[in-house]
Amino acid sequence: MILLLDVMGTLVHDPFHEEMPAFFGMTLRELIAQKDPTAWVEFEHGELTHEAFLARFWADGRDYDRAGFTGCVREAYDFLPGIEELLGELHAAGVTMHALSNYPVWFRWIEERLALSRFLTWSFVSCETGVRKPDPEAYRGPVRRLGVAPSSLLFVDDREANVTAAEAEGLAGHRFESAAGLRAELAARGLL
Repeated sequence: MILLLDVMGTLVHDPFHEEMPAFFGMTLRELIAQKDPTAWVEFEHGELTHEAFLARFWADGRDYDRAGFTGCVREAYDFLPGIEELLGELHAAGVTMHALSNYPVWFRWIEERLALSRFLTWSFVSCETGVRKPDPEAYRGPVRRLGVAPSSLLFVDDREANVTAAEAEGLAGHRFESAAGLRAELAARGLL
């Protein structure tokens, strides 16, 4: 079985919920209310460059410390508890793993900081595929590209809607809640 792994909130800490609002001295709710409502999705689709996204970050176009903000984001990336060890065990066991992630070009910062490519291939990142989960094409694309039956893929994500959409396309799915829970699922499937 091949693993398709979400990255943010599944393998890696997502700075959106804590570090980004804190950088601006806001709550998450305040940040969501004031940011541009479509820029992030366009950035994840690969429709905006890094610079264009930063320029569109706020709905009102206000200026801010862009270098400080991006530095804050870059420094916040870290493995979720138990994940680095689990990925190492899976890699050592010969399990093939691919990222299936909604994320912009910032995924390269994650790679620079954590070297996820030690364990998986950055095959299906939305800024490069142009498709975001839970769009059915986000799952159909990997099936076509890998040339395998959907049932031979196990998709792991922290969002139930994304897992449900994958299962609707015939993939096996697991909703991530912890490394221990994922380990148990993988052991039950004979991957560990």
